[in-house]
Amino acid sequence: MEYYKGYSIDDNGKQIHDRSFDYLKIYLHGNPITTTEKNENKEALKLAENILTLKQAELIKGTFNIENNDKGKFLFLDYYNKLKEDRYESKGNYDNWEAALKHLERYCPPNIAIKDIDENFVKGFKKYLHKEAKTNGDTLLSQNTKYTYFNKLRAVLREAYAEGYLNTDVVKSVKGFSQGESKREYLTHSELQALSETTCKHAVLKQAFIFSCLTGLRWSDINKLKWSEVREEEENYRIIFRQKKTDGIEYLYISQQARDLLGERGGNNDKVFKGLKYGAHFNAEILKWCMRAGISKHITFHSARHTNAVLLLENGADIYTVSKRLGHKEIRTTQIYAKIIDTKMKEAANSIPDLKISNI
Repeated sequence: MEYYKGYSIDDNGKQIHDRSFDYLKIYLHGNPITTTEKNENKEALKLAENILTLKQAELIKGTFNIENNDKGKFLFLDYYNKLKEDRYESKGNYDNWEAALKHLERYCPPNIAIKDIDENFVKGFKKYLHKEAKTNGDTLLSQNTKYTYFNKLRAVLREAYAEGYLNTDVVKSVKGFSQGESKREYLTHSELQALSETTCKHAVLKQAFIFSCLTGLRWSDINKLKWSEVREEEENYRIIFRQKKTDGIEYLYISQQARDLLGERGGNNDKVFKGLKYGAHFNAEILKWCMRAGISKHITFHSARHTNAVLLLENGADIYTVSKRLGHKEIRTTQIYAKIIDTKMKEAANSIPDLKISNI
């Protein structure tokens, strides 16, 4: 049985045809003489035609899979691990896949095959995440964590369906978790001013944090920033870097003050922020630094990125520009910040004239 998969054109302009074959191991008598031989040929041809019919049905409907009949026997957890490892370069996403896997290992039998996954399995895992799954601190999962972990299962099963490991899209009719709206802590301009005037135990931490507030760069991009990525173009300054989270190339203009924070230029391969470390000690120092500045909010390094978004929007930058500067793939991610600083809501709060209140 021949499978024709189209053709490509090589460097010389020649058509290269792509074909593969299944050997059916069905034989015909070359010169049938007896009635028996003729009947055997007739039955062999009928069998071959039946196989062809089934194969055509598979190609049209994806149902009667003969060539890939063993795909469904592939162990589900092994398949999940394969897709997880494909995402190794995306650190944050990979960690989420790893965390979701731990819950899948607790929920499902280790030897379950992909073909045995059905709608009830999917619904059962959703129920497990909602009512049984616990964090390392022995608390139930947050709404956004349930949303993230369940979506990993959905992604795996949809991939399995697309690749022919499953005959039906078992997640199609199962509704996922809704995404919860997380609180994004940020600093106001006056709070950032107070922080700028307050001593921080680690000068490089203060330098990097305020730089993030002025530019919106993530910790991961600031930590790996090299002088070769800092460009001086006439009267402007730009950072041209590969964003670690998305692997996309970003071209980010920065202000004169942001450039001044970086100090004297070093060698092209030198890190801009030398001695910057990520860990419990530096995280605790940010909180102590804030307390010394009179700020009681739970501020983390990532709060600097939130601060940048809010300050840009409050000072007239349009939401599309802010989205591009932050490297967001979707504008709805940036709209969360717009909700924080909704000017109309502020105006509405003060729109009712003052009352003359007495005898209270």
